[in-house]
Amino acid sequence: MAQSAKEAPKAYRRSEDAAAHVGGLRSQGSASPGPPAGPGRRVMEDLGETECLRLLGAGRVGRLAYTGRQGLTVLPVVYKLHEGSIIFHTVQGTFTEDDLRTGITHADYQVAFEIDQIDPDARGGWAVLVVGSAHHVDTEAEHMSIIKAGADPWPWAEAEAVHLIRVQPRYIHGRRSYPA
Repeated sequence: MAQSAKEAPKAYRRSEDAAAHVGGLRSQGSASPGPPAGPGRRVMEDLGETECLRLLGAGRVGRLAYTGRQGLTVLPVVYKLHEGSIIFHTVQGTFTEDDLRTGITHADYQVAFEIDQIDPDARGGWAVLVVGSAHHVDTEAEHMSIIKAGADPWPWAEAEAVHLIRVQPRYIHGRRSYPA
């Protein structure tokens, strides 16, 4: 029997607990038989990690989600995929510059990152969710390896990017939906 939203825990201490909960609900199945065959029927396809990384590599703008000073925060970021990690900049005076620092040496903030492409007219689309740690690129060597590889995502030369952040995926999941 599937766990209802009312029975689901209200908060998770660790993002892997949330991922395990969602995975458990998915594997438990649904008590309802689903929509009948015919018009309106949808196909939901789970995407493998390779396809998720391909979609992430083709994207440029995603949404970063984390718990910050003001509570749950979701912001768009310009990013690039580099060596399997999501790279983006912070700008001085923005939420992410201060919020993504734990204050503990070598401790990374846990975040979620999402990209999608939805076509309401075609009634289809896809979404990819990444959960991982937001590592601050603090060393010059690491920063230069990203720049030399052409993975610097910063598109605006006139605005000063303050800091690079690398999200190292721990969990990647995607889904594609289209009419049957």
